[in-house]
Amino acid sequence: MVRKRKDSVSCKIIIGLNTAWNLYNFRSGLIRTLVSQNYEVVTFAPADDYVEKVEKLGCRFIAVDMDQRGVNFFSDLLLIFKIFCLFRKEKPDLFLGYTIKPNIYGSIVSRLCGVQYINNVAGLGSVFGNKGWLQKLVKKLYTLAFAKSSMVFFQNSEDLEYFMKVKIVNKVTTGLLPGSGVNLYKYRVVSLPNNKRFRFLLVARILKEKGVEVFVEAAQVLQKEGICADFALLGFLETNNKFEISEYDIQKWVAQKSILYLGESFDVRKEIASADCIVLPSFYREGTPKSLLEAAAMGRPIITTNSIGCRNVVDHGINGYLCHPKDVTDLASKMRMMTLLPRSERTLMGLRGREKIEREFDEQIVINKYLNIIKQIL
Repeated sequence: MVRKRKDSVSCKIIIGLNTAWNLYNFRSGLIRTLVSQNYEVVTFAPADDYVEKVEKLGCRFIAVDMDQRGVNFFSDLLLIFKIFCLFRKEKPDLFLGYTIKPNIYGSIVSRLCGVQYINNVAGLGSVFGNKGWLQKLVKKLYTLAFAKSSMVFFQNSEDLEYFMKVKIVNKVTTGLLPGSGVNLYKYRVVSLPNNKRFRFLLVARILKEKGVEVFVEAAQVLQKEGICADFALLGFLETNNKFEISEYDIQKWVAQKSILYLGESFDVRKEIASADCIVLPSFYREGTPKSLLEAAAMGRPIITTNSIGCRNVVDHGINGYLCHPKDVTDLASKMRMMTLLPRSERTLMGLRGREKIEREFDEQIVINKYLNIIKQIL
């Protein structure tokens, strides 16, 4: 039986994701707001270097190990048991699920424990990119998990329409969010740098699906043409991922002077500020890329692919350029065009991008939608 409490002060919300990094970088604003409104917030994810930062948001963090990408029946069954034990101990009033395994297994446990829940589908990733038994399995699990959801939020209309088409969700319990939004006070407009060499920057997990190899090949094309520019990569190297870029490849590209590898960063604003243009040639099935939202908020022109999620952020020729996915020649062409633009035109592109973010992607829009549905439920 679902518990209902009249006083929001006593209401407990559990939030589940696949990394503490993800919690901090994508859900900080929501967590702070919930805490400020006297909700008790408990978060769970595998522990990493961001645990302390998450705890400083005012919530409790509980480490729950999970194999983020593996498909192992016993490992996933153990994860369900861990989440079940967590729910039995914490007795939450509401669960907010993000990323595939916390979303699915947290929702299943919520149903078992009589807890209401809200889901967020932040892109469909590689699972829905290839047909096969895994995609069929994930569809069935999503259907089971979302059957009793109070609300399933999507970050782009294509994903929402697809889930409705395959009958995983119905229109009544779905909503559309502008990605995870961006904090307009944290990410402010910064003037374009006075670099001696034009700088392109790709901010993403270092994966093939994010278009890293396409970016490197486009950089090599432009370098052979004699275009004076730097091509920088910022992001952490993935391991145990079939789409990973190896450290050997990164070192090889650096040695060839094809790219600059900047490693990881706790705060990307400094690197965005030092770039003339942000590039994301992703062919991953994105929700709405946070890195593009942050770059546009800081007044940077953008080059990204004309693909699901990515094209939400760029109006072609207005605040950046769209290119064809997996097309080195087209990406190189758009990057070349960007270097040839006068500084004044690139500045104008950046300001138009900022206006678009203020109009469509303010983080407060996301937070308000969550607050409204939470108040309806509790």
